[in-house]
Amino acid sequence: MAIPNDLSLFNSTSSPYSSPENRLNTSLAPTAPRCTDWPDVPMTTVIPVIYSVICVLGTVVNALAVCVLAHASASRRTVANTFMLNLCVSDLLFLLSLPLWAVYYSQGYNWPFGWVACKVCGALHNLNLYASIFLITSMSMDRYLAIVHPLRSQSARDPRSARIVCILVWLLACACSIPILYLRDIYHLEDLGVKACAILYPSHTWYMTLVLMKIVLAFLLPLLIISCCYCAIGTHLLADTGLVRMQHSSHSPNMPSLKSQESCSKPDRPPTPCVSPSSNGGRPLEGRGLERVLWTVAAVVLAFFLCWFPFHCVTFLGVLKSEGWLDSCLVNWTIHNLTPLTLCLGFSNSAINPVLYCFMGNHFRGRLGGLCKDLCACLKARGEDHSQKRGSFSTRLSSFSRKLSDLKDLAIVEPSGPA
Repeated sequence: MAIPNDLSLFNSTSSPYSSPENRLNTSLAPTAPRCTDWPDVPMTTVIPVIYSVICVLGTVVNALAVCVLAHASASRRTVANTFMLNLCVSDLLFLLSLPLWAVYYSQGYNWPFGWVACKVCGALHNLNLYASIFLITSMSMDRYLAIVHPLRSQSARDPRSARIVCILVWLLACACSIPILYLRDIYHLEDLGVKACAILYPSHTWYMTLVLMKIVLAFLLPLLIISCCYCAIGTHLLADTGLVRMQHSSHSPNMPSLKSQESCSKPDRPPTPCVSPSSNGGRPLEGRGLERVLWTVAAVVLAFFLCWFPFHCVTFLGVLKSEGWLDSCLVNWTIHNLTPLTLCLGFSNSAINPVLYCFMGNHFRGRLGGLCKDLCACLKARGEDHSQKRGSFSTRLSSFSRKLSDLKDLAIVEPSGPA
């Protein structure tokens, strides 16, 4: 049986919009000839392996992050932790559906889990796509306000406001996912002998609207906001560092007060740079502290860009093909083979997010270590308790065995009665 290498059976980057049978058949048959020199990627083996790796790693790191963030004390429930907790929950919900998609690919685009699971898993994919990017954007704006305008934003940056923003993010992500939830369904492909969980657009207008909405709202606009925020953060930190160096060169250096040092030893979120109020809006970091913050800032922007840029490029290539502006064997090969692979790269962002936002922070790693120590102590206590119970049971059993042996000896030695 020939296995199609078209993502229209999963996320539909083409534009099928005739009868149900012709829609799928048209999406599987490119108008231009296939590139015979370029072999197709074996999706039935490559994609399940990649999904399995992403699912295992992403579930582990996100579950650890959720445990640490959910068990934080009331004083540690900051704005950034609130955003991070929601981001990890969003990633976990999606990662739990990846095994079903792995089975889907391994069976040659055959969906054996039923209509409800097809709808739910498709909705979780789009919900995570929008919710995670909206939350990352919100976190970037929060960091911008905390570092560049720490005094003016202090009253607006509180956990209650962060929870309201998270609710609005989830509502907006749900609204963006409703059309996909409505359109995704199971279709039987007699020629291939499979039941595909596919997105079939009623018209070309539907296709163009939803695809362009995804490119703009889920990539271009967030990328613009994130880049502007972190560029402003980097400029602010570098400018403050240059100002401090000029002051140090013209005046004798003064040691910072103990109170200021203590305030910098307790960052309000990982891995945000430590700032304290001053006349210029915040005391800058110097040396390794500044270098680490700038590297973290660069890593956040690069991770978002590198994970999602290839997928949206291939998606836009599909838009150009649907409009008839591009049509060649190379274009068809790229859409058919690279769309699933670039989508895997985008999914990997769910495993990278906790590493960038949580595990790079010293405070988070400290709390994670403390949680692990408490867990080990609890397991050790249970093991000792179990050993004590087992030892006590063994002692009682040994004592009972000795008494039973003594009774047998008595029965043998004592006379059985008068002759």
